[in-house]
Amino acid sequence: MENDLEKIREYFAADNFAVHAGMVIDFAGEDGVQCSMEIAELHRNADRAVQGGVIFTLADFAFGVHSNLGRVLGREKGGTVGQSCNISYFRQPAGNRLIARSTLLSKGRRVRVYRMEVRDELGNAVAEMIGNGFTKTSFMG
Repeated sequence: MENDLEKIREYFAADNFAVHAGMVIDFAGEDGVQCSMEIAELHRNADRAVQGGVIFTLADFAFGVHSNLGRVLGREKGGTVGQSCNISYFRQPAGNRLIARSTLLSKGRRVRVYRMEVRDELGNAVAEMIGNGFTKTSFMG
């Protein structure tokens, strides 16, 4: 499984936006994915709060990693792309780290649904996103 994690990290190292924002893959498996990031000054808005787009992007990154594990590991042919996402924000994060955990809710032939829970390093719920992905039989990239 450690070799799988390295292969997954190597593949997603090409996700320039996530890498530039400081997002990392902590663990990845069929049962779930965890991605996290340190909160930096560039992630704050004019009110000094963490920008909502940062929280969304971390959840979306966990969604992308989880929904494409099979393709990255050579177990599936098609890639999954986001079809729609709905996020609810609960509170501003405390501490200096955000953590997003993804779980699969439903996996059909073409449509997959994931839940991404975003928490701060103290365990406080920051946001929850539900992402619907569409799996294409052929995938460029």
